[in-house]
Amino acid sequence: MKGKGFFTAVLRHRRRVLAGYAVAAVLCAVLSLLVSVNYDINDYLPPESPSTIAIDVMEEAFGGGIPNGKKFKAAQTGGPSGGCIPASLIDTPVDYDNLTAIGCMMGSGGMIVMDEDNCMVDIAKFYLEFIVDESCGKCSPCRIGTKRLLGLLTKITEGNGEPEDLDTIEELCNHIKQSALCGLGQTAPNPVLSTLHHFRDEYIAHVVEKRCPAGVCKNLLRYTIDPAKCKGCTLCARNCPNNAISGTVRNPHVIDQDKCIKCGACESACAFGAIHIEA
Repeated sequence: MKGKGFFTAVLRHRRRVLAGYAVAAVLCAVLSLLVSVNYDINDYLPPESPSTIAIDVMEEAFGGGIPNGKKFKAAQTGGPSGGCIPASLIDTPVDYDNLTAIGCMMGSGGMIVMDEDNCMVDIAKFYLEFIVDESCGKCSPCRIGTKRLLGLLTKITEGNGEPEDLDTIEELCNHIKQSALCGLGQTAPNPVLSTLHHFRDEYIAHVVEKRCPAGVCKNLLRYTIDPAKCKGCTLCARNCPNNAISGTVRNPHVIDQDKCIKCGACESACAFGAIHIEA
């Protein structure tokens, strides 16, 4: 049997270890962080920034701002399982507690800055595709739940979404977060929930109005010909792989929307800028 002295020493050691963890937690909150800022910015740098610096300051100071005068739309932190932060929260300090409070996370310190040309439904789908591939398949909430989520997002981006799909997505996300076994599954719904919360108007536009405001989702685009600019050269009709364009020489042509496969061949062929893409 071990004596009293042994157990006293163990307790003292445990106190020292716990104290060490407490100090480490404080240091993590106040020291600098190595953050990689990229995507829709002018410079690609991995700066070491002070913790609690705001997103807008970091994007401007370390990323060089957004190119071509485009507007900031969102920032995504924490990797594929992180959340998307809207422009209204751009002054959020980049640290563990503040990011967690708005449904995001620090992760490994990555930050993706997105401009106004990005579709947030498509962004959520993009990250979920990665998560589905990375799932080990051990637990059904992650193995089946994430595939079901991806199917719903794909349905919406293809123009087949229904209003009740949004409630189904939200309910499924919450089930996955609560019942998945590991961190991957528990954080997998973050990009979906954050975009659904902060950019719900885009989801509604896809589902109700059958349009993609950012003009990204191919199936929701509409190619039209401006009769005032069309010279009737027939180049668009000759380049259309599905014979969706009709018209006679030197007269304005028309695109049959039922036949159009949104390939963009007509726009590339037109030398007069007569083809317009309506989002």
